[in-house]
Amino acid sequence: MYYYSFNFQWLPMTQELSFQKFIEQSDLLGELKYDFNEKAEFRHTETQRPFVFNYYENVLEKNSKRYQALGHLLEQYIYELLEKVCKLQKVYIPPEADEEEPRSFFFMSEKALTNHHSALLVLLQDHGVFRAGQWSQQAIVHHGLQHGSQIPCIQMALQAHYDVMVLNPNDNFVELKMEKEWQGLLTQNIESSSLKMVPGGSFFSLQHPPKCIPKRCSNTPEEHMAYIWDYFISKTEGKDIAFIVHGYGGLVFMDLLVRRRWEVMSKVYAVALIDSEHHVGHQLGSDVQLLAWIKHHCREWVTSPKPLDKPAATVFKKEFPMVSAGTEKYSLAPSSSLQSIFKYFKKALKARTTINFSQMPIVTRGSTKRKQSA
Repeated sequence: MYYYSFNFQWLPMTQELSFQKFIEQSDLLGELKYDFNEKAEFRHTETQRPFVFNYYENVLEKNSKRYQALGHLLEQYIYELLEKVCKLQKVYIPPEADEEEPRSFFFMSEKALTNHHSALLVLLQDHGVFRAGQWSQQAIVHHGLQHGSQIPCIQMALQAHYDVMVLNPNDNFVELKMEKEWQGLLTQNIESSSLKMVPGGSFFSLQHPPKCIPKRCSNTPEEHMAYIWDYFISKTEGKDIAFIVHGYGGLVFMDLLVRRRWEVMSKVYAVALIDSEHHVGHQLGSDVQLLAWIKHHCREWVTSPKPLDKPAATVFKKEFPMVSAGTEKYSLAPSSSLQSIFKYFKKALKARTTINFSQMPIVTRGSTKRKQSA
């Protein structure tokens, strides 16, 4: 049985790509003496111990804001890794928007839209505070980049000759008050969509609630997905497309399937759902064609005490095959099931290629002569 190599050497721990660089360029150096070690684990730079939330003893508000600040620094760090380690391109949407307008963005490999000889893998994460390149912020902090970030998945896909598209479904609005208050958080050479600080103040002085301005074409995860499908993915010709969706990402994919049914059914050859929050009854109803399609093109990995890949169907969800993700921890399900998902993709793509080839017209001598005489 073939297994994709799970190599963590994708993260060159150089000073240039060090997480400490982001902390040093903020006002948080005293509160966040952490970096990723050679195993991509998040550790204290002096004690080498895991992250401690309760930095300010039993002061929940201060500790929460410190953790929030950490999350926004991680966001920027992951963006840099996507560009510099994975060699992905950042694409702003909508492209025609003025630079002053709040815009969302996503990442994709250089030839994702033009290389017709490779499959395209689209990554769609759960809802929450995390942005492109993250499955779980909590998993990044407590278990490392190899479990919480999408980088191992991206590298595995590139190694298997996929093109990759990393969506950013939770980047839906700009928080005006926060933008003004975090002006000193990151220096100008780091492109910042993160929270910023009041000059002369501290990040503990943040007040709630901030005023929000929606980002056009990305007001919701569903709108973000639909826009990228319509203006990017749908324009690819002859490209086989696969999705990995986690949590709410499963609901977003099903929403896309209902909205763009014929395009999705013709272009997408496999969908790997991980602890999906979709609801077939509410979203697909009794649509016979859609139900038949998901039965043959979807598989779900769910948190379970059972070993990886063991059947794990429930009486509530049995519209397509369900197997164990090999873990009972929700935040670790994407990394735990990754090898299994790529084996599923390989088998599904082989089956699709075989079907497409079998449907090609067979050219015979007789048909050639008839064509020449016509």
